[in-house]
Amino acid sequence: MVVTHKDVAELLIKNKTIALFQSSSESGPRALGNRSILHNPANPVGKEKVNIVKKRESFRPFAGTVLQEHAHEWFDFGKLKDSPFMMYAIPVLKNKKNLIPCIVHVDGTCRVQTLQRKINENFYDLIKEFYKLTNIPILFNTSFNLAGFPIVQTVTDAIKIVKKSTIDYLYLPEQKELI
Repeated sequence: MVVTHKDVAELLIKNKTIALFQSSSESGPRALGNRSILHNPANPVGKEKVNIVKKRESFRPFAGTVLQEHAHEWFDFGKLKDSPFMMYAIPVLKNKKNLIPCIVHVDGTCRVQTLQRKINENFYDLIKEFYKLTNIPILFNTSFNLAGFPIVQTVTDAIKIVKKSTIDYLYLPEQKELI
């Protein structure tokens, strides 16, 4: 069965935790949509659920990936235009905090990645489908690894990590497959 971005967005709305594996691995300190664990940012207990999945400390902040064209509607970027590499903790607008509690840190910020379609079409299109269904142009996004393990590099690694964890699904958008 062919799986669409909409199918995956519907699972995220049901608060399923989904690992995303596609293309080549990112370089640098952040998950930017090729090796990511995704969750519904509106889930008030999602942070705790993903901390259990990743086996990590509860105080660590999580990140959100937002469609570039909606970023300033959700976050106070100040003088920044964007944050494509998830390098900044940016204040969440007061009227939006309660809509995305899963990615708001105790100080009211979120480590934000702004995303343009030309940078990562599959990830962008998945977030866009989630937005169409929820009016939230953001997904909770963290690196596809567990505490003490490196970020996955192969599909075999990805399947092993999913089996070792409580991740609900592995999404391979290039193959249009959900495992």
